[in-house]
Amino acid sequence: MLLRLLIFLGCLALVALGAEDFYKLLGLKKDASEREIKKAYRTLSKKYHPDKNPGDESAHDKFVKVAEAYDALIDEETRRIYDQYGHDGLEQHKRGGGRPAQHHDPFDLFSRFFGGSGHFGHGGGQRQGPDMEVRVSVPLRDFYNGRQTEFTVEKQAICSACEGSGSEDGHVETCNVCGGRGVRIQRQQLAPGLFQQVQAMCDACGGKGKTIKHPCPVCDGTRVVREAETHELHVEKGMPQGVRINYENEADESPDWVAGDLVVHLTATEPKLGGADHERTDGTFFRRRGQDLFWREVLSLREAWMGDWTRNITHLDGHIVQLSRKRGEVVQPNTVEIIENEGMPVWHQYLPEGVDEAFGNLHIEYTVILPDQMDKGMAKEFWSVWEKYRKKSGKNLDQELGRPEGPIKMPDGHDEL
Repeated sequence: MLLRLLIFLGCLALVALGAEDFYKLLGLKKDASEREIKKAYRTLSKKYHPDKNPGDESAHDKFVKVAEAYDALIDEETRRIYDQYGHDGLEQHKRGGGRPAQHHDPFDLFSRFFGGSGHFGHGGGQRQGPDMEVRVSVPLRDFYNGRQTEFTVEKQAICSACEGSGSEDGHVETCNVCGGRGVRIQRQQLAPGLFQQVQAMCDACGGKGKTIKHPCPVCDGTRVVREAETHELHVEKGMPQGVRINYENEADESPDWVAGDLVVHLTATEPKLGGADHERTDGTFFRRRGQDLFWREVLSLREAWMGDWTRNITHLDGHIVQLSRKRGEVVQPNTVEIIENEGMPVWHQYLPEGVDEAFGNLHIEYTVILPDQMDKGMAKEFWSVWEKYRKKSGKNLDQELGRPEGPIKMPDGHDEL
């Protein structure tokens, strides 16, 4: 008998050691408030819900464990036992006739928070809420390099204090005026002996069909609150501007419907210099058109005319693109040089089959700046050089193009119309 008891206690100890800490599982400190516990459950239960992770057994297990952790910590008595004795104490409490957790089915618990049947999805005859669209802007370098970041939106959420019931004590009664229908049938007399029945919203319950004696102090009985919610944003390399990223069932919530989708329109911010080194590259001021990038490079008259120069442009990921001309190579104003494979990375959804990586082109437009004025000595030297060159090999453009030297005499009576 003693041996069996020791084996049994040993198994309990192994279970306790193998079980994950409930506070750590929910990402909470041990002094977390009831509201913080509910908020953590809301976030994690949506993240690991099997409907959002089809075929992922680890996500399903996490979903169940999150519900188990919430069950234990949300009740004062079980939380006190867990804090003092851990998982072993909870198991003994259940076997010893203590009050079991309120929710055994994790999907039932989920439905208490989010309405519906405890599952996501747009089917099953459940009413679907409206989608919510937002615009999120990130720098061009994030489209080039890819980035994992976060964004926050304010949305309507089911009140976690009352779990969407609207009642402080969880007690909701059926309206005794309309019988829970939310409408009343009123009889109106149109004339002696002639009556008309009119359906109108029940003024006793405001059309809800339910009445609450003790409204929730957090939501004032409305069952919903406005709160900020943070989502992860994965910007993939080469994503086009304006791409739509869909977050299923993350729109405004209500106990009366399944939440619609949150649709994010991803755009690029206006270029500006930041404080960090990677925010101060030349590439910050690239312009994008599809898979190509555009840059305007400014040259002096000497550089454009004589050549013999080198420029280093720092790209969006920090690598150097070198521009240069040898001595004697002339660059005409507004010349566009195309450098292949230095544009935007091609988004993986646009890559041809069998190609792992590809880039667009970088277009360099050259602008030549002329001097505003010249001193007399420099002007005299330039003039003598040009005169010598003109007499040797210069051409008269009027003669080359066949233009007349004087005005052309128009015929008498010529009507231009």
